[in-house]
Amino acid sequence: MRLLKIICCLILGMNLATCCTKKQEPRRPISQSSGEFMKESIERNKILNDKEEALIATIIEKDTARDYIPSKKGYWYHYIIKNDSVHVKPTKGDVAYFDYEIKDLKGNIIYSQLELKPQKYLVDKQNIMLGLRDGIKLMKKGEKVTFLFPSHMGYGYHGDNKKVINNVPLMCTVTLNDIKPENEIKIE
Repeated sequence: MRLLKIICCLILGMNLATCCTKKQEPRRPISQSSGEFMKESIERNKILNDKEEALIATIIEKDTARDYIPSKKGYWYHYIIKNDSVHVKPTKGDVAYFDYEIKDLKGNIIYSQLELKPQKYLVDKQNIMLGLRDGIKLMKKGEKVTFLFPSHMGYGYHGDNKKVINNVPLMCTVTLNDIKPENEIKIE
């Protein structure tokens, strides 16, 4: 038994000595990325964005009855009801109460106001559609605004897994019913 232990120790010692003296090569990745996929993806997104902006520009051009305002974030909006008597807009830490409906750019209802029910949104602290997150902060209490969102400001490439498919520009009509500071509200 003792002889077996000595032999095992010798074999282990020789193994360690040979392993440590060999120069080890780092493992290389099986495949290397050239970045081509990202370049193609960026190009596809630019083309998609240009098409959506052209479609929105056509809608705005045909709708001569309304004055559309371009936002800094890449969407357009117009007022249905404007409230010049109030100057307070929702900011981070406020709770915005609003109603809205979602249509495609042809005017077909995707989600009605009744389906979406009145919303309570904790400004910049809850996850909602990117365009609405920004658009609500442009509104004042009592205003009703229609937003034209390119797909990247709506539900984007993924859609909403229900009625909105991928890469769909949207028309959202939002009514801001009330704004209250978060500390005055009991959040469920």
